[in-house]
This record gives sequence, C-alpha cells and structure tokens, in this order.
Amino acid sequence: MIAWEDFEKVELRAGTIVRVEDFTEAKKPAYQLWVDLGEEIGIRSSSAQITRLYRKEALVGRQVVCVTNLPPKRVANFVSEVLVTGFILAGGDVVLIGPESQVPNGSRLG
Repeated sequence: MIAWEDFEKVELRAGTIVRVEDFTEAKKPAYQLWVDLGEEIGIRSSSAQITRLYRKEALVGRQVVCVTNLPPKRVANFVSEVLVTGFILAGGDVVLIGPESQVPNGSRLG
C-alpha cells in the first residue's frame, strides 16, 4: 500500500497526440509521439511501444493520459519527456488510456 500523499505526487494529465513518427532507432518497435498537454505544460515528446495495436494516422488527435512529472528519459537518440499510460497485455501489447469524453488538454486526473 502507498500513502495518499504518494499518489498525489504523480501528475496524470490529459493530452492530445499532435504528431507521430516511426522510431526506427528504438530496440523494440515504437513510435515517437508529441502530445499537447495544454498551455501550462505545452507539447512534450514520448516514446511508445504501441505499434502492434495502433497505426500512426489513427493516433493523431487522440487524447491520452500522461505522467508529466517524471524526469526525461533518453531512448536511443530521442528524449522522452512524458510517459503515455496504457494497460500492458499478456503478449506485451499496450492499450492506451484516455478520457471517455473530450477534456481540456492539461486537465489533471485526481
């Protein structure tokens, strides 16, 4: 169990994917994503191993939930600034998490 205060430290925010590119330098198949997290945070990058379930064209405009207060992480030659969240299935595929209805980018889950 974690304390409520620990959970409150994690910033989970809604954002809209605005750009997607193949990430050919990654060890495992992945995309490079750019997510608009609203005026306060702006557009942030993320590496996501979601190529088996999602096509690039279908991702642009999709809202997702991101962890915005982790330190940046270098993945090959790319800096991932936020963690796009999803459920990891038994075979390793990832199903993205997003709001059921459109919400303002940057909205905090809480």
